[in-house]
Amino acid sequence: MGCTGGRDSYAHKDHQNQGIAAILLAGYFRNAFNQQSRTLVGVWRVSGTHLHPFRLGINPGVRGERVRLHSRDLALTAVIAALYAVLVLALAGISFQLLQVRVADALIPLSMLLGWPAVLGVTFGGAIANVASPMPSVLTDITFGALANFIASLLAWRISRWKRMVDSANEFFGCLAATVVVTLIVGTYLAILTEMEMWVWWLGIGVGSLISINILGYTLVQVMKKV
Repeated sequence: MGCTGGRDSYAHKDHQNQGIAAILLAGYFRNAFNQQSRTLVGVWRVSGTHLHPFRLGINPGVRGERVRLHSRDLALTAVIAALYAVLVLALAGISFQLLQVRVADALIPLSMLLGWPAVLGVTFGGAIANVASPMPSVLTDITFGALANFIASLLAWRISRWKRMVDSANEFFGCLAATVVVTLIVGTYLAILTEMEMWVWWLGIGVGSLISINILGYTLVQVMKKV
């Protein structure tokens, strides 16, 4: 009993330390975003024109040249990473379960509007959030969880650029592809870690991803297109 209690105590403290580390990392990305956003505000004022924050492209205020686009990309990446991590940690009760409705995954389809900043944002955000994972191997969850987000968001972005269908159809299939990627990658490695039947995790992750990516994420994309 004493050994068991000791192990539980150490496990509890370890989980607390992981949560603190995740919060500190999210704070770092938030501070990085604040610093970069100040730079961006100054750039927009100098240009003399308003740049739409969700439409990466040409700045008509300076003869069609791009104005510090790398700074804006960095700011977007930082804020998406921080938002992803905060959503996972705030909703940890449904973000690490067998039926895993990770609301933060609604940010994955943003790659179809924002491109690389969204792809890298959900990748880094996933790595940060999974530091607090209760799974047997935190390192595995960090590595493959981030990889799943990277592939899913990148694939959704590429599919959304198809010219064979209307934009809304491309975006729907992009979300569907992202759901399949997350389900297969995350469901497979969690099944191995927990020594459970693979189909059980595929079902749990698949249903959760349909809710977070195909419903919440697709809706978010359609709303942002009208902003």
